[in-house]
Amino acid sequence: MTDIGIGIVGGGYMGKAHAVAMSAVAAVFNTRLRPRLEVICTTTEEGAAEKARQFGFARSTADWQTLVADPKLGAVVIASPQDTHMAIALAALSAGKHVFCEKPLGLGVEQSRVMLDAARASGLVHMTGFNYIRTPASQLARQIIASGEIGDVTWFRGEHTEDFCADPLQPASWRTRGRANGNMGDLAPHIINAALALIGPIRSICADIETVHRTRPSPSGPEPVTNDDQGHIMCRFENGVMGHLFISRVATGRKMGYAYEVSGTKGALRFDQEDQNALWLYQASSPASRQGFT
Repeated sequence: MTDIGIGIVGGGYMGKAHAVAMSAVAAVFNTRLRPRLEVICTTTEEGAAEKARQFGFARSTADWQTLVADPKLGAVVIASPQDTHMAIALAALSAGKHVFCEKPLGLGVEQSRVMLDAARASGLVHMTGFNYIRTPASQLARQIIASGEIGDVTWFRGEHTEDFCADPLQPASWRTRGRANGNMGDLAPHIINAALALIGPIRSICADIETVHRTRPSPSGPEPVTNDDQGHIMCRFENGVMGHLFISRVATGRKMGYAYEVSGTKGALRFDQEDQNALWLYQASSPASRQGFT
């Protein structure tokens, strides 16, 4: 096989990102297997046709079942709202299609386990879209921690903070409706994934969430916000490391505050994705006159 047909469910921000990536991956990485953009699915036929034209798909549809059943597809990318993930993934796996599903997998642990079990049983390639931990700086951080360069880890602090819902006059939208679309379903998975990747499994937590702006303007008047704006988690990792996570979509001034600090017995690390090519390292073994984060 030299190419593989790709179908993408969802034409929004992430659907576009996947389409652009699929178009560029072969040239950038010189892969033997080349993605071929076959079908895109959005909520309307007209919208799907326009996205197909913009992104370079051969066909379009407003029915995800039509996409999954397409014989020219070898893989399906799920970039639609969380409450659609399980049905699409199970159908795609049943049809023999490889699946890349955006986070979070399902509406909760139960759905996610069903999806994972089905993927494993299928023998097909499957993956969840945690892209931030795979940036070069964070991959280097993983190597530094694993090698023991900063010694035994003693503390971890992580945050994912953005301000796209900070304005209380911002109108109600899909982000402010339903349990699945809140801050804990949208931003939290990324920094929790970073904590798991950098430090390891979490043993226990004490957590709290909050809806800061309880109503949003809408054409029919103030509309209740039915999910959370921010939350914080104190945790203890299986290896004994103490940690804290803060997640917010109302953090005024933050655009991509995917950030973490790791303290160890021989050094420390700092990273902030608003400056994504810089990883700050402190080495306690340096002479006193040259100690500091570099």
